[in-house]
Amino acid sequence: MFKIFLVFIGGGIGSVSRYSLSGLVYKIEGSGFPYGTFAVNIIGSFLIGLFLTMSQDRFLISPQVRVFVAIGIIGGFTTFSTFSFETVELFKDGSFSIGLLNVAVTVLLGLTATWAGTLFGKII
Repeated sequence: MFKIFLVFIGGGIGSVSRYSLSGLVYKIEGSGFPYGTFAVNIIGSFLIGLFLTMSQDRFLISPQVRVFVAIGIIGGFTTFSTFSFETVELFKDGSFSIGLLNVAVTVLLGLTATWAGTLFGKII
């Protein structure tokens, strides 16, 4: 139950950070391209790779801190970071076809689901 609380608090911090950074980027760059979302996804992917690698390979961090930072803060900042990390792990483990399948299926089904959701939203 405590881990759920950590995810909840960390997720709030990550979500507010995403909203703030994305808004700042849009204010600077404009809205002709989704620069804010792009920046958040790339930064979040870098941060999860850095944090989880350092916590696993460089020094010991308690499971509670890993949950709070990786799942809570960074996961709240962007779920794309988790997708990126898990895909890189598949590649590192030699599961190239599974990794590529994960990318293709996630992107194609994600876009299809978004499109279907917009259609359904217009119908109801």
